[in-house]
Amino acid sequence: MTKVLIARNLPDSVVETARGLFDLTYRDRPDPMDRDALIASLRDYDGVLPTLGDAYSAEIFAAVGQPRCRILANFGVGYNHIDVAAARAAGIAVTNTPGAVTDATADIAMTLMLMSARRAGEGERLVRRGDWQGWHPVQMLGLHLTGKTVGILGMGRIGQAIARRCHFGFGMSVGYASRSEKTLDFPATRYGSPEALAAAVDVLVAAVPGGAETHHLIGAAVFAAMKPTAHFVNISRGDVVDEAALIAALETGAIAGAGLDVYEHEPRVPEALIGLENAVLLPHLGTAALEVREDMGRMAVANLKAFFAGEDVPNPV
Repeated sequence: MTKVLIARNLPDSVVETARGLFDLTYRDRPDPMDRDALIASLRDYDGVLPTLGDAYSAEIFAAVGQPRCRILANFGVGYNHIDVAAARAAGIAVTNTPGAVTDATADIAMTLMLMSARRAGEGERLVRRGDWQGWHPVQMLGLHLTGKTVGILGMGRIGQAIARRCHFGFGMSVGYASRSEKTLDFPATRYGSPEALAAAVDVLVAAVPGGAETHHLIGAAVFAAMKPTAHFVNISRGDVVDEAALIAALETGAIAGAGLDVYEHEPRVPEALIGLENAVLLPHLGTAALEVREDMGRMAVANLKAFFAGEDVPNPV
């Protein structure tokens, strides 16, 4: 029977589905695999279901030599923790789970936009400290989102879902920057660069994939272009942002606030960022709803099932 490793703890229903299909080893742990475990996964199993943090670098593939593993069925849409070129060179297919994450991630983007613009995190801390002195007309004035302009950097599935919520739900104008012109079901203006987009919007949302091409795409130049009343939101990957430049922009008031669900060196978050009242910080909650994680798991298992049945995988990378 085909030997498969599930590398991290997943919802019970997903694990049971996989048990019915494969000779399954379940690593029921939240921490990523270390180097030895990564090498063993490629050496000892026909397929692996890994996720964010399981760092399949070119060095790992080289250390294995001739792997037994033939597929990495990634749990999640982002796969920048896998060197796909090195995997292919080793004869290993890579898949992901794109559709399942779209709406949940877009919802978290809206959560961060509202929390940052309306200073919700700061306000909750005020109440919890016992420092709230009661309502008054100019208390904690934030940015009214309705009717403002949102900028989406990366207009893929998730970017479009965010833009749709902003336009139809909040009456916001939409701008975007992406590698190609998009056919959209709502009005939107395309800008030629991240900086041009940043200068034109009230909220800038990063929704680009991770990887070498987008590393530090958003840095000092982008933050300098933004309005001092504008907010920045990141629900993509932490390393698309130069975190030091973001901290400087928040500290100096170059931008009004930021809402982050991801960080450059997860799970480490800089003390300077933690100390900023104008930063909303979530622990990578983008898809953290049971039904969403179950959908993601079923999609990853379906990729494994199709591959080993000799069929085209539904979600190739």
